[in-house]
Amino acid sequence: MPAETMASNEVLLSADALYVSFFTQSGEVRAVNGVSLTIRRGEVLGIVGESGSGKTVTVNSFLRLLPKTGRVTSGSVRFEGRDIQAMNKRALNDLRGKEVSMIFQDPMTSLNPVFTIGSQIVETLKHHTGITSSAAKARAVDLLGMVGIPNPEKRFYQYPHEFSGGMRQRAMIAMALCCDPKLLIADEPTTALDVTIQAQILELMAGLREKINTAIILITHDLGIVSSICDRILVMYAGTVVEEGLVDDIFDYTAHPYTAGLLKCLPSLMDDERKPLVPIVGTPVDLLNLPAGCAFGARCPECRKICLRKKPPRVPVGPGHFAECWLRVPGGSEARV
Repeated sequence: MPAETMASNEVLLSADALYVSFFTQSGEVRAVNGVSLTIRRGEVLGIVGESGSGKTVTVNSFLRLLPKTGRVTSGSVRFEGRDIQAMNKRALNDLRGKEVSMIFQDPMTSLNPVFTIGSQIVETLKHHTGITSSAAKARAVDLLGMVGIPNPEKRFYQYPHEFSGGMRQRAMIAMALCCDPKLLIADEPTTALDVTIQAQILELMAGLREKINTAIILITHDLGIVSSICDRILVMYAGTVVEEGLVDDIFDYTAHPYTAGLLKCLPSLMDDERKPLVPIVGTPVDLLNLPAGCAFGARCPECRKICLRKKPPRVPVGPGHFAECWLRVPGGSEARV
């Protein structure tokens, strides 16, 4: 589903030069470093990267869901032009769940084990819409059926422990969609699910996007997953967006060595393309002591002297395709200063 046929040109959410730090006894952990992004109505944006690359912290900061030690130190986040950082508590609560919903990585930690699935959806509906209990129940049953849960009338009265992992994830999606949000943020929604259920969840999200034109931010470490559903991809490393572009551009015209490394970790099922998986050497950078140059420099097979000394600029490498890499700067690969 190409972006031009599904997504509107109207910007729904934008982040500008966002910096987020955690202040610990060991020092300041700079988890997000100057992230800027936009997502338009009906668009699916994938954010990929290794664990610790800043994906979840970035989107949590959008809704001010950071722990007490975390703080947005600079930058802004706007939803339909409204500054989220400046919202009062009431406006923020109206935004969360109603206009922007989130599917967390582990549904068992997000669903309350002592309340039935149906009652939790009803509570969300009544809080945000004010409809009657009977209308909320009817809507909840419809939602459970819409996300592919069999016997929704019976399942409405069951508890989270009575659902399988895939069914709990579907229930979380139903809860997230109960108020027809304009933006759905899905944080690793297929983690710990078998491949068949993964495919079903992704197909479900794609179908719901088509039905109600909800924009989706999909967070994952797996480029293979985003290729099947996303319009655009942001590749993050050490809290920085190192590459951004349309799905086809990221896969066919890879511009950053880190993205290339992620792609080499993907297995191929093609007989003529069976190659050994190539891991990315080294370990992720220490966010307490970020280097002066490119954060990926010490692990990069194409590293130059300038990469270790100066942070690379964001440069265009094609229409709507950007990378932060000295190799893409004219003359940058030969520079020695």
